[in-house]
Amino acid sequence: MSVRTLVIGFTLVWLSACSQEQTTSSESAAPAEAAAGTGAATPGAAGNVSAERIINADKEPGNWLTTGRTYDEQRYSPLDQINRENVKDLDLAWYWDTGTRRGLEATPLVIDGVMYTTGAWSVVWAHNAKTGELIWSHDPNVPREHARYACCDVVNRGVAAWKGKIFVGTIDGRLVALNATDGKVAWEKVTVDQSKPYTITGAPRVVKDKVVIGNGGAEYGVRGYVTAYNAEDGSEAWRFYTVPGDPSQPFENKAMETAAATWRGSEWWKVGGGGTVWDSMSYDPELNQLYIGVGNGSPWNRYIRSPGGGDNLFLSSIVALNADDGSYVWHYQTTPGDTWDYTAVQHMILADLDINGQKRKVIMQAPKNGFFYVLDRTNGEFISAEAYVPVTWATHVDPETGKPVENPDAHYANDPKKIRPAPYGGHNWHPMTFHPGTGLVYIPVLDLPFKYGQDNAFKYNPTEWNTGVDFGQTIPSSDPDTMIADLKDIKGYLSAWDPVAQKEVWRVQHAMSWNGGLLSTAGGLVFQGRADGHFAAYTADTGQLVWEAPVQVGIIAAPVTYSVDGEQYVAVVAGWGGAYGLASGVPRHHNNVLEEGRLLVYKLGGKQELPKQEVAFIDLPKPPAMETTKEETDKGALLYHQYCSVCHGGGLVSSGSLPDLRYASADTHQAFDAIVRGGAFQGKGMPKFDHVLGEADARAIQAYIVTATNNTIAFCESEYRKNFPELLDTACTRANKAPAPAAQ
Repeated sequence: MSVRTLVIGFTLVWLSACSQEQTTSSESAAPAEAAAGTGAATPGAAGNVSAERIINADKEPGNWLTTGRTYDEQRYSPLDQINRENVKDLDLAWYWDTGTRRGLEATPLVIDGVMYTTGAWSVVWAHNAKTGELIWSHDPNVPREHARYACCDVVNRGVAAWKGKIFVGTIDGRLVALNATDGKVAWEKVTVDQSKPYTITGAPRVVKDKVVIGNGGAEYGVRGYVTAYNAEDGSEAWRFYTVPGDPSQPFENKAMETAAATWRGSEWWKVGGGGTVWDSMSYDPELNQLYIGVGNGSPWNRYIRSPGGGDNLFLSSIVALNADDGSYVWHYQTTPGDTWDYTAVQHMILADLDINGQKRKVIMQAPKNGFFYVLDRTNGEFISAEAYVPVTWATHVDPETGKPVENPDAHYANDPKKIRPAPYGGHNWHPMTFHPGTGLVYIPVLDLPFKYGQDNAFKYNPTEWNTGVDFGQTIPSSDPDTMIADLKDIKGYLSAWDPVAQKEVWRVQHAMSWNGGLLSTAGGLVFQGRADGHFAAYTADTGQLVWEAPVQVGIIAAPVTYSVDGEQYVAVVAGWGGAYGLASGVPRHHNNVLEEGRLLVYKLGGKQELPKQEVAFIDLPKPPAMETTKEETDKGALLYHQYCSVCHGGGLVSSGSLPDLRYASADTHQAFDAIVRGGAFQGKGMPKFDHVLGEADARAIQAYIVTATNNTIAFCESEYRKNFPELLDTACTRANKAPAPAAQ
């Protein structure tokens, strides 16, 4: 392993179970108080959301009542007090430190002057939306060891509100109903078989007095489904499975019988099949159709999952359900027989568009596979699809059949292949937005390749990732030219997409990838947080940058806007993490030095300021002496990238959310086997790996860490580093933040 590999430290990995670290517990709950502002909530009226209010949300634009603001999930606000002419005067109104170092992905709700949002480990907070004062908090006390099943960080994307209750899904598979006034538990339901590796990270939706929630865990081997619970008491109303179960048993419905015919040549049900509904949903009240996005298969690799071929329904599909009973209405599959982890759980937007002189009720999605889809939402009819990001796995989507035409060179069963998009997708969970004034959809685009190879030694393990993909292909190259080319391949941008013409109108190229979700407003603006630690506003028609503010940490969540007492605010949660955020090893010299998360709220003429960053740069410590061989360190590199890098960073460069193992203390090295195999840090969320790693394996990983750290130190002390001074912070030092002041 060369020093240059360790300096760059980048790999596109998406691997088996990861080590996790405990975050701080939630804030102590404060007594419930009435919120300040117009329409302020009283203890008896807090969180009083109904279908009528959501359907007529434009009549009360000062609120943000559901995760997409409206059932159509357009994430567009009619508020225009903040506009392209005066946005330069936008300043911080208040902020609140969350006390967590993990990724923050939630979309806040703002209901009658109260803001409800979530953080890592499924903690819920209620704030006065005008002043930022904490009203209450709720920690569901998720067992930290369950983090091993959270493929992509212990994140949560927000809550739902309905008739005085706030609903949240927890990492360990519970659905919790809280009283909106004080955060106390009204009821709680376990929605999964907790003996299996299920998780919940998505925000619930409430439709017709039913709370709808999906789950995650396809990488580990589970069977996906979505369930509706009665909002009043938590009793189950209906459940829809997304993939068929054991065909020797009766099918739950005709849809599952039909789907089973598309799975061939394996006992997929023993691994679960996958197809989890872990994020997006939308709802059309007029059609009474609930739209769910379905995820990847288990394992990813179709040659192992379904060697006899077949489309494997309903993987990578949009499925329309009857909201009353959860019965199947129609489906459209974006990636038949998916083998690249191209989920279709990405944000789905409903709109009415003029297409070829005809008004069409459409549903739009930019799933992971790189094509932007426009479908008729009444019946699932294919209208159009074009690539919104470079795509190499398919040549195009056939306009007659609506199916992608696969590129034979994208099949990796026999030979490893570099393919676009990566498993992170051309677009991941980060919400898009549709602006009815411009007619454009704004997409937070990822442009990343990935080298796929078949894992010929695949064997199902219910406690580890089951992808059927050889991640040894993702170990960083030691060739400088290759590394530079790989770094240039890491791209991300904001794309303004015309869904009728199916073409990009403008683009804002960002410095980094994995940038935040989006908000558009009647003020002619599009807001986005960026991975480089800035919150920004762009003009909706041209993409001109008209405002930005440093926030000291990368943003991945989507902003919202609301008003209280006649003043418009824009809010976003900032906290770096998630799948790519953990695995990529984001350079700290991109202002991403604040490890704790933060809730940020802006208004015109805001007077608050963030505390000055006191940053100390710490040199890499000399690791303990350890005799090893190249064979042992090479083995350790492979095992590290298989079991550790998804959390601690590819090439031993951590993003900062979890420990950078190059900085491991002498005590940590002394207790290395006890931590890795003995479970000494399980209470902090670091699982033990004794079921897959022997003593010699753990030693090999440690040998890799020690050797890699020594090589990096040698680089930092050499003349070579003078040629790459911009890499200094990442390769040679760690940015440590001084203790933060009290929350504001």
